[in-house]
Amino acid sequence: MTETKSNTALKILTGILAVALVALGIYTVKFYNEEKENKAILQKEKTVIEDELNDLIVKYDEAIATNEVMDQDMVNARERISRLLDSVKDSEANLVLISRYRREIGALKSEKDRLFRVVDSLSNQTRMMAMTIDSTNTVLAQKVRLSDSLQVNNQSLSTKVDKASQLKITSLKGEGVIVRNSGKLVENDKTRRIDQIRTCFTISSNDLAPSGEKTMYVQVYNPDNELVGDQIAVKHEGGVMMYSATSTVFYEKEELDVCILSKTQGDKLIDGSYKVYVYEGAQLIGTSSFNLN
Repeated sequence: MTETKSNTALKILTGILAVALVALGIYTVKFYNEEKENKAILQKEKTVIEDELNDLIVKYDEAIATNEVMDQDMVNARERISRLLDSVKDSEANLVLISRYRREIGALKSEKDRLFRVVDSLSNQTRMMAMTIDSTNTVLAQKVRLSDSLQVNNQSLSTKVDKASQLKITSLKGEGVIVRNSGKLVENDKTRRIDQIRTCFTISSNDLAPSGEKTMYVQVYNPDNELVGDQIAVKHEGGVMMYSATSTVFYEKEELDVCILSKTQGDKLIDGSYKVYVYEGAQLIGTSSFNLN
């Protein structure tokens, strides 16, 4: 009787184990398929982002080839798009990077729309002036051409004044530093010893620039194109941008030396070339690079 009960219990236990193994196998296959599907979705999204960036580059190339007034602004914007495209191509698709690239593409598209609206406005004005000149007699046409010439000169002068009034920086330098107990900062290029990254530059004297408080932002990217620092999110007119550090300075139209410290994270400090971008508000005003070993 006892042996019969033992055999029955063994059969039941064997059955339970068999069911558990089957369930485990089903779960494993399901998990594998879901993981494979998620990777495929992320890779597809990465391809879509690359296509959008390539499309933006083509549109900027076409606009640059036919336009001179906004040429430098467009060239700068195209360079930022090209750098982002290289970053996307070199990065493995994951949810965090895809979200970040989506935010940056949104900001780039907003900037593109703003630049192109200015170009279209200037083109429309030119066509309207041409129609006016064609519809008048010779004397009136001469007066209109003179007036238009003065207007174009005024617009050009206004554009030059606006650009001339923007802050400009020199001597931009990024470096790793050690923070002593006394508070003294000592330059060092060894990743294992660095406490913070210091970005120093000189704001040039400019009589056309308005004096007062200026908000300066710094982005520091490691060789893997990861943002190093406090991850400060700032909403501008064109969208949200992430920065490593920020500082408010008081500018009085004279040269001003500025240094901004960015915190570091050990896992993001790797050997190689680091890129530094300096902004006044949303306006990029300087770039540089430095190496850590």
